Amino acid sequence: MKKEFFTAAKVYVSTWMLIVLLFLSLSLRADISFKKSVQTIIELLPNTTFLIGVHITFLIFYVLFLLIRYFIRIYRRKGFIIMGKQAIFRVVIPFFILFGVYKAIVHANSTEEFSYQWDYSIENTNDTTNDLYKTDGKHRGMSVFGWGSHNKKSIATLVKNNIEWVAVIPFLYQKDQHTIQMNTPKAIGQWSSRDSVFINSIAQLQAKGVYVHLKPHLWMGEGWRSDISLPSATDWDTWFDSYRSNMIHYAHMAQKTGVKLFCVGTELRSSVQHQPDRWKALVQEIKTIYHGKLTYAANWDGEFKHVDFWKELDYIGIQAYFPLTKKSNPDLVTLKKGWNTHITTLETLSQAHQKPILFTEVGYKSEASAAIQPWEWQSLFGILYQKKSDRTQQLAYQALFESLWDKEWFSGMYIWQWDTRTSIDSAPTSLDFSPRYKPAQNTIAQWYACQ
Repeated sequence: MKKEFFTAAKVYVSTWMLIVLLFLSLSLRADISFKKSVQTIIELLPNTTFLIGVHITFLIFYVLFLLIRYFIRIYRRKGFIIMGKQAIFRVVIPFFILFGVYKAIVHANSTEEFSYQWDYSIENTNDTTNDLYKTDGKHRGMSVFGWGSHNKKSIATLVKNNIEWVAVIPFLYQKDQHTIQMNTPKAIGQWSSRDSVFINSIAQLQAKGVYVHLKPHLWMGEGWRSDISLPSATDWDTWFDSYRSNMIHYAHMAQKTGVKLFCVGTELRSSVQHQPDRWKALVQEIKTIYHGKLTYAANWDGEFKHVDFWKELDYIGIQAYFPLTKKSNPDLVTLKKGWNTHITTLETLSQAHQKPILFTEVGYKSEASAAIQPWEWQSLFGILYQKKSDRTQQLAYQALFESLWDKEWFSGMYIWQWDTRTSIDSAPTSLDFSPRYKPAQNTIAQWYACQ
């Protein structure tokens, strides 16, 4: 027993070493200093999700180790044939039974009676966008991830689907909602290799007539950025100083690259409430650096009421994950009815500040209950217990466009989200927000083709 304990301990330590080395390697490739990488690892140690991931990895490694050791011992005592038989009956057959059950569940949950007629005629066959924004001022936008050195094919696909605006989203990072200071750039206005990927991608987008919305976005290891809670005014100032460093850094990038829209913040309700004067000062400082249009992305659930610097911006930005229904598999009439109250609120907000409304994010999963709580992320194993529904996702977008697109006070939207690395093979079982290779993609392209 003691020997087994030490064996498990060795595998456990080896798992940690492998994960740490992999993390350091990826960090160094991203031009993050060794000191900051180590600091980030230390910050991750109490993170529940991170620890669960590490221990799941350990269990997988340990089970594999035990299996390999067991069959090596069988081979040494009884030979290759006996080892092979035991491997077939104890590992191979159970594996294929479990795999078959898994595939059957996935098939049952991803099968849907929904026939959609794809309209290829509305796709843009030009090499560049049609620039309908110049005609009506609407943002035909998409939040896009997966940028690399070569984005020609990815950008061509966006242009083909009438997407004229792209939100490029560098992530800022802090440990949790009680962290006093987030990670900051080494030097403001000096570009890391990660920054250079964004700069290069922006240039490639602009070369095809695509407008860019630069939207730095705070990401936390645990908790939600709207609920940042700090014990004192001094701690709040320390936090905001680090936030300011990041935003001034990206304001310089926005000016250098000539992007047309810059977002000064996303879903930072508690800071907006605690530090209104600092936010106003930050907006004014950004204006001395960046000379394009500005917005702030306020959450749909009332945060926009606490933003008292809307008059300093060009758009009232809304993270528009409004609930539209209480039932799964809703029809189009129900979804459109669900917008009525929200539209009244948005129109009143626009009139009060004399500013247009811009949906800085809006999205729906391809899942039957997607319109009930649209802000909820899908779980990794959701396909095993949730019902996929391309129909619900497509109808949710159709209802969105039919309800809002023609409103004079509405300036457009950024769909969440489009990953350039998504494969067509993943779409049939994907429950996530991505509309790629799903009927929702074509519905978005149809409406983005309209003037």
